[in-house]
Amino acid sequence: MATLILMRHGHVAGILPARFRGRAELDLSPLGRRQAERLASRVAKRFSCAAALYTSPMGRCKQTAEPLARLLNTEPQPLHGLQDLDYGLWQGLTHEEVKKRWPDLYAGWRGTPQLIRFPGGESLQDLVARTADGLREVLRRHPGNSEVVLLVGHDSVNRALLLQLLDQPLSAYWLLAQSPCCINYIEVQGRRVQVRGINDTAHLEGLDPDA
Repeated sequence: MATLILMRHGHVAGILPARFRGRAELDLSPLGRRQAERLASRVAKRFSCAAALYTSPMGRCKQTAEPLARLLNTEPQPLHGLQDLDYGLWQGLTHEEVKKRWPDLYAGWRGTPQLIRFPGGESLQDLVARTADGLREVLRRHPGNSEVVLLVGHDSVNRALLLQLLDQPLSAYWLLAQSPCCINYIEVQGRRVQVRGINDTAHLEGLDPDA
């Protein structure tokens, strides 16, 4: 049985006001770096024999993976399938700006996200196809039944992967939470997949956001 540990990157600088970050390159904030250290300590202690560490090509995911890679003495490998959602013309805009310029489309994104395509960007169906390809590639590279594989992705990417593995429709997109530096636990045995835990942030308890 293979084990996949799916994580989200840490808190990023300039997160407020809320905006569509997507493919924009943003560094982890000081809080995000502390979160990444906590994440690394917990994951490395429990999964010290991990076979590989994959990350989105985006800087915030690579920065999140750095302390974990040091503890495991491994090199993070970029995986295109973990790349964040392409918001097209919405990238970099705040939610309020998008709501004013595309009121109907924004309402669709918040209400029926499975039915919209971002202007000049991807749809959730595109994201699902891309993440599924990435997951298949990881499982192809690591066919061993006892291997542990670590993955660092984004909020949207993780939601898309988890919905597929849980056999849930894309209409349930907003029902899943993915906090910064959370952990999701997935077990794969042949064609059987079990999601053992979602959005685990116990390692972040007591972390002072202002320290």
